[in-house]
Amino acid sequence: MRKRYLFSPWPYIVVTRRSEVLMSRLLEDDYPILFEGLHSCFHLSDPRLKSRKKLVRTHNIEHTYYTNLGMVEKNVFRKLYFQRESSKLRHFEKILIEADAVLAISKPDEQELKSRYSNVIHVSAFHPNEKVEIREGKGAFALYHGNLEVGENNEAALYLVEKVFAGCTVPLIIAGKKPSAALKAAVALNASVELKDNIPTAEIHELIQQAQINILPTFQATGIKLKLLAALYTGRHCIVNTPMVKYTGLESLCSVSDTPDEMRKEVERLFKTPFDQEEIRKREAVLTPCFSNRENVQKLLALI
Repeated sequence: MRKRYLFSPWPYIVVTRRSEVLMSRLLEDDYPILFEGLHSCFHLSDPRLKSRKKLVRTHNIEHTYYTNLGMVEKNVFRKLYFQRESSKLRHFEKILIEADAVLAISKPDEQELKSRYSNVIHVSAFHPNEKVEIREGKGAFALYHGNLEVGENNEAALYLVEKVFAGCTVPLIIAGKKPSAALKAAVALNASVELKDNIPTAEIHELIQQAQINILPTFQATGIKLKLLAALYTGRHCIVNTPMVKYTGLESLCSVSDTPDEMRKEVERLFKTPFDQEEIRKREAVLTPCFSNRENVQKLLALI
């Protein structure tokens, strides 16, 4: 981390993406510009881009996201960093008035952003999956995956190990990079849980397809989680809690459980339940029209 930027009035994730080389390239033509994430918007208000068509894709309500990261962070320095970044991001977000359109990734984000800006439209998440590709039958384990260096993911993994899978005989694999010492210690105490840390992305995708259950609780209802879309496009049964799916339109494709006991019972039930063609058709009926990359591109073209 470049520490000198921590004392800048700009959010760290914004000021570290400032680039005159980038500006030089942008000024070589007069094409529309898509800013991918609020963190890429340092140059959004640059007078040299005044005549350009500018669209901003938002990934979350960033200041809310950082506030929540700070709430679950144990390290004092990182907690302070998230709190300061949240305050800076709240102020910096006003730059969105400079955009011709703000592309909200979820319906709740659209509604919140519309309360502050007039140029907001919902365009759902782009993702690598062109079609539903799920293996029928049964898998031999449940899977949680995520970047375990992120506090909310580490918290979710600990919740599963200590509360949901405690005393459960269904095998659980946790896959992700940089697990905390607390998570490693918790896994060591549960013979039914295996930790696969720092494995390649291709191996995680294979685990998603092999699993009988993809279990994905979250304690931060922001944006839409791409790992949920990956699980629904390529994985069998999916168990989540309400914050993971609320207002996403994906509720009907998941088993929603909000207590450890409820989640454990669903794990035990679905572990015995083969995934069949009827379930695959249900996924296709929801995902194909609502989360189509092709449809999203058409929305972008219309805006441009």
